[in-house]
Amino acid sequence: MKRFLIGAFLCPFVFSACQSTSAETDSTTLVTNDTALKKQVKADVSIKPADAATILTKKEVPVLCYHQIREWTGNDGKRAKDDIISPTRFKEHVKMLADSGYHSILPDQLYDYLVYGKALPEKPIMFTFDDTDLDQFTVAYPTLKQYGFKGVYFIMTVAIGKKGRIAYMNAQQIKELADNGNVIASHTYDHKNFAKFTDEDWKTQIDEPNKKLERITGKKVEYFAYPYGVYKASLLPKLKEHGFKAAFILSTKRDENYPLYTIRRIIDPGNYTAKNLMHSIKKSFK
Repeated sequence: MKRFLIGAFLCPFVFSACQSTSAETDSTTLVTNDTALKKQVKADVSIKPADAATILTKKEVPVLCYHQIREWTGNDGKRAKDDIISPTRFKEHVKMLADSGYHSILPDQLYDYLVYGKALPEKPIMFTFDDTDLDQFTVAYPTLKQYGFKGVYFIMTVAIGKKGRIAYMNAQQIKELADNGNVIASHTYDHKNFAKFTDEDWKTQIDEPNKKLERITGKKVEYFAYPYGVYKASLLPKLKEHGFKAAFILSTKRDENYPLYTIRRIIDPGNYTAKNLMHSIKKSFK
């Protein structure tokens, strides 16, 4: 209190001098920041984006795809087990990747590497999660966080907040993921096959879901994963028209004209050991 009173008493005598110094400092800072920003913008503009042929020559970055992270049940069919990995095994695989020196990257980093040749960390890898399952928030998110990893969550908006045989993330959980540096991306409204899109589907499966995710996170949705990993080449140009910078398939061949919209991923199946996963990564992303 004494300090405040003394300051108040001295203020009339020093106010004009303090005000002048502060204004000059703020002005100098603004000019400096503005100059730096202009230089950065100019530098970015001067870099010519890579064409499709050039992108295809770049070394592919390993991208892993996960769905459900839970124990198998008697109701799970043989095919379903490819998309289900137990929490214990998932944690073992993430630990193995961390111990092996991998660094997680996010889509903007991958895009800048492919298009502008920007550097990536040593041994980059991307973790992606499809379908909005709650266990991606309760198991995957804290596990990745433990090792300093981030992930990409492809959200099917019809499922947000739904509960039943499978529980799904709610809006608050999706926002927490985004607020903590993870990327929220599109996986359509209700998992409709992209190859069967009609004109109306661009509104109901893409535009409206994107707006919903953007309202939840406050961030732009710029990446997409195809349901079932299936795409149709003739529809790929429309993804750019609807605001996407890139899109992800599964382990099929990339489109030679649109490699940014057919970035490959591999599934980490529930029957893989950590050693199996490492072998798959090295074999699939040479």
